[in-house]
Amino acid sequence: MSSPVVQCDGVVKSYHDASAEVKVLSGVDLTVLPGERVAVVGASGAGKSTLLHVLGGLDRITSGTVSIAGNPLNGLSQRALSRLRNKHLGFVYQFHHLLPEFSALENVAMPLLIGGAARGEAVSRSRELLERVGLGHRLTHKPGQLSGGERQRAAVARALVTRPACVLADEPTGNLDEENAGQIFSLMLELNADLGTSLIIVTHDRQLAGRLDTVLVLSGGQLAPAS
Repeated sequence: MSSPVVQCDGVVKSYHDASAEVKVLSGVDLTVLPGERVAVVGASGAGKSTLLHVLGGLDRITSGTVSIAGNPLNGLSQRALSRLRNKHLGFVYQFHHLLPEFSALENVAMPLLIGGAARGEAVSRSRELLERVGLGHRLTHKPGQLSGGERQRAAVARALVTRPACVLADEPTGNLDEENAGQIFSLMLELNADLGTSLIIVTHDRQLAGRLDTVLVLSGGQLAPAS
């Protein structure tokens, strides 16, 4: 059996609001294998984004354990966490978060350059992936010159350019119309199949979620299979 790409056991995440403790995650267990596609659904405010943040090492957990590609996140320095994220994880958000002063090609190449790749290799791999997502003719365009769907395609390319073990996607189609949303979702599944990258996607769209291997519901701070 393949080793898990993402593993969390008994994860608790609490926040302190004034004098009260607010427990957002209360004992989450999750195992995601290489290439597996998991959707997380739940009511607004259930903690779905918080879950992605702790899986990606963007937020520290209160207790429990989280491991990415066999590497426990507990106790890692910010620098070590950044290296781990750059090597093993890709992120896609509802809003593209592309840097406005850089072209599509430069935005996609950024994670490779940060990871120490040679510029020529970074540009070549970024151009290839942008062509695959249908943006080969928009390489030099800046985000402000791209449509909403094009910006999100560029964001997907950026998340996958390092060939990460797992992509964490938080409502990746939530800011798009139905047609573009379906196209972006299909694109992510196609690239997942081709590259073998695992997907964990938070979405409010149950129809889109149903296209993944596993659908989990986050409720009461815990994950359970969708009924």
